[in-house]
Amino acid sequence: MDAILNYVVMQDSGGEALSSQMLRGIIEGCILAIIDRQEVYGYEISERLAEYGFTSMSEGTIYPLLLRMQREELVTSQMKKSTAGPRRKYYYLTGKGKEELEDFIVRWARLEKNVNNVLRNQKESK
Repeated sequence: MDAILNYVVMQDSGGEALSSQMLRGIIEGCILAIIDRQEVYGYEISERLAEYGFTSMSEGTIYPLLLRMQREELVTSQMKKSTAGPRRKYYYLTGKGKEELEDFIVRWARLEKNVNNVLRNQKESK
């Protein structure tokens, strides 16, 4: 993932560039959250990320992440018929993937709190 994200510069919903450093680990957690809501295929994941403001996240970034997440047994997949074209590979969270998502949510909440504390303190000191 690190090698992939080193070459990705994202745009947030306000059009501001986000460095790849800020994205490490975050995209994987977001993908786990998307898959947790319902079965999805790769292209759908990129569409959902775009809906949430990750407008430059390509399938070329998503599929290697999904393959790695499968190797790590965070997700599993199943080929299913599609009403519009060829069969699609749908992704599901495993028990390990659900645990990883829960851990991500806790880590994200802690990080968000800490960053907000720093920014609030910075504002107050001006």
